[in-house]
Amino acid sequence: MSLPVRFSPEAAAELRDAAGWYEERHAGLGSTFLAAVDSVVARLTVWPGTGSPVEGLGAHLDVRRAPLGRFPYHLAYLVTDDAVQVLAVAHDRRRPRYWSGRTES
Repeated sequence: MSLPVRFSPEAAAELRDAAGWYEERHAGLGSTFLAAVDSVVARLTVWPGTGSPVEGLGAHLDVRRAPLGRFPYHLAYLVTDDAVQVLAVAHDRRRPRYWSGRTES
């Protein structure tokens, strides 16, 4: 059984911003970034538990992170019984866990 992957509004905005930033640097790189996200999303629909667990956000929450390959980003996501909710498209070295309040929504 596969789960749908849903992006929070904040994560969708972060995705657009990051892809735009890469596209401004080099034509086609934004599309490559989006393809990396698509690849991770495809994996999460089938195997949502493959990301690394994020500790310290509450024992009752299954929050994980999945890296985006060659890009210094990861998807922070919450696994529920009926969906994978992407909480953030986060840079690996900027503002760690800034998105952690999004788990309360």
